[in-house]
Amino acid sequence: MYKLYTRPGSGGFVVEAALALANVPFEQIDVPRSDRPDPVFLAVSPLNQVPVLTLPDGRSMTESAAICILLAERHPGAGLAPAVDAPARADFLRWMAFMSSVLYPAILRLYYAHRYTIDADGTKAVMQAAIAEMDRGFAVLDAALKGRDWLVGDGLSLADIYLVMLIAWHPDIDRARAAWPDIERLWARLREHQLLKTLNTSHEMWPG
Repeated sequence: MYKLYTRPGSGGFVVEAALALANVPFEQIDVPRSDRPDPVFLAVSPLNQVPVLTLPDGRSMTESAAICILLAERHPGAGLAPAVDAPARADFLRWMAFMSSVLYPAILRLYYAHRYTIDADGTKAVMQAAIAEMDRGFAVLDAALKGRDWLVGDGLSLADIYLVMLIAWHPDIDRARAAWPDIERLWARLREHQLLKTLNTSHEMWPG
């Protein structure tokens, strides 16, 4: 059985969605925020970050995008991503890597700015640069969605859920919705998706 270490409002949101869509059983372990992490948890997550997915064979994975890609490969019948041999698979891998390497790090710099400077007065500049990078990345994804119902392929994939999770962390939601109408169009659809509505009750990613 899978074991998911997570907490409300974290990147565990998309992994919980993936496991639910795949209809596979898993044990959920909520990891409280703490400046003094549990040594047992550090053994599976050296950076003290969630989500972490422990696989049925006992190995553990970090990095939400990598976890999503693995689950899509292990449960191909769930339609979590385009098939490995489908043309849209390349787009899926591209955008998952883009979001995890451009947007997710920028979001971390915004909300944990103190980790990214040794200048006690430097956090404001780190946060401003992080927001600019987020805006640049979301603009790229908004353009990719133009004229499309989904980010990749012809149906819902984990790339769509990953994107709406990230946009929900934008510090100015009203501006984000106005600035990137195609992302908002996708997000509006997923706000009505029953599974995501259920997950949102515990994660509170966006107003219910």
